[in-house]
Amino acid sequence: MTDWGADGVTIRFGRKTALDRVGVRVSAGKVTAVVGGDGAGKTTLLRCVVGALAPGEGTVRRPDARRTGYLPPGGSGYEDLSVEENLQFVRSSYRVDVQLDDYLDRAGLAAVRGRLAGRLSGGMRRKLGVIAAMLPGPELLVLDEPTTGVDPVSRADLWWLIARAAAAGAAVLLSTTYLDEAARAARVLVLDAGHTLAEGTPAEVVAAMPGTIVAVPGPPDDERERRRAWRRAGQWRVWQPDAADGLTPDLADAVCVAALRRELAARGELADA
Repeated sequence: MTDWGADGVTIRFGRKTALDRVGVRVSAGKVTAVVGGDGAGKTTLLRCVVGALAPGEGTVRRPDARRTGYLPPGGSGYEDLSVEENLQFVRSSYRVDVQLDDYLDRAGLAAVRGRLAGRLSGGMRRKLGVIAAMLPGPELLVLDEPTTGVDPVSRADLWWLIARAAAAGAAVLLSTTYLDEAARAARVLVLDAGHTLAEGTPAEVVAAMPGTIVAVPGPPDDERERRRAWRRAGQWRVWQPDAADGLTPDLADAVCVAALRRELAARGELADA
């Protein structure tokens, strides 16, 4: 079973380092999620994996371009073709004989199959792009934030399609800003400003989180605690590096703590934290 992905990849744009020795592994039949905030390097990494960017350092493993499906950021499809025409174009270009009805039904696009792609909502264009990337049955399926701007019901339908692609043997690499989605993946890579914060299964990322998290009624009065606090779902949480008892953390907590640790270390405050 082949693993695709990247090892020790560094990419620079002028003086800016977009990725600093980043690696990611994508296994056949599995979903790997890349998470991080704006400017973390998610899109740069995915473009590197599909061959749209050449790394300055490191290596990339990917199948032939015809065996790679890719959803770029910002939508997909030819604006002057209808939904069905876009998919028929992909089907004929790759010379694959697949039925479109099931894909259109599951993605909620059956009712707009005759509508021009340029007249679709942003969420619908994302769904069209996901289907187009899946149609050739790629060995490596790379999706850049496939569910951004998509309503919750359609998000669930898209994840059904993504899971179906993985079950058929595709190695799926996707980026997402939704940590509840990342928690479904087999592996997670957490990026921050081009650096790797954490990597592993969601359970491994959570288990590697040092200390614990406690809930507090409001922003902490202590300045050091305030630098380790964040608000989530109307509740304030504080990371306690040396404490043993507290809330049971999830992936969102572990990602927040990883980002806080890097920020405090950069300030030289990790010992004080």
